[in-house]
Amino acid sequence: MKAKSLREIIIWLVDHLTFTTQNGIENIPTSGGLIIATNHMSRLDIPVLFAIPTRPQMTALVTTKYLKYPLLRWFIVTAEGIWLDRDIADFGAIRKAVQKLDQGFAVGISPEGTRSSTGQLLEGKPGTALIALRAQVPILPVALIGTEAAVAELRHFRRPHIRVEYGKVIQPPKLDRDHREEQLHWLTTEIMCQIAAMMPEKYRGFYKDHPRLRELLAQGQTAPV
Repeated sequence: MKAKSLREIIIWLVDHLTFTTQNGIENIPTSGGLIIATNHMSRLDIPVLFAIPTRPQMTALVTTKYLKYPLLRWFIVTAEGIWLDRDIADFGAIRKAVQKLDQGFAVGISPEGTRSSTGQLLEGKPGTALIALRAQVPILPVALIGTEAAVAELRHFRRPHIRVEYGKVIQPPKLDRDHREEQLHWLTTEIMCQIAAMMPEKYRGFYKDHPRLRELLAQGQTAPV
């Protein structure tokens, strides 16, 4: 099966097995390399991301721990996903992601680095910002809401309600090797606070009291309840 056919199946399944609403689709660049930075609460997050309507050329960085789940492994391999070993500094995966971005792909990444077991945002790690600085591509912050309970609801033959919020793209600065650490910290914080601003308060976790989040909320970047 080709990635295009798989994507069509995924879109059909998301449409028919869930009640998924997508807001801010107009914010999604329709061409060129793009990092899609999202929170991570469920194994359904990747399929939901692949249902983005305007980006047919898409892949994702996926942790190698999913290799032990046959169905997810098949899905990720078919979708030409990039395996990332989070136990090491996996520069090979970073190079592959930059190559895909250079080819005009959208690449999905979770800056948190792992799935949140509480449904609340974890502290972001600098890998997403590093790839953005190297590839010099925009970052689309995305908030996934409701996926944390979706698997359990599907097991009980209930259609889960999922909401996808697409924010406005963040343009990374030019890489300054003398101030790289400061850039990585700033960009990681900006990505995570932009995601938090689109989420109801109960999801904001590590960033709930962050000054940058308060700035964004004061500017009116609040999420629907």
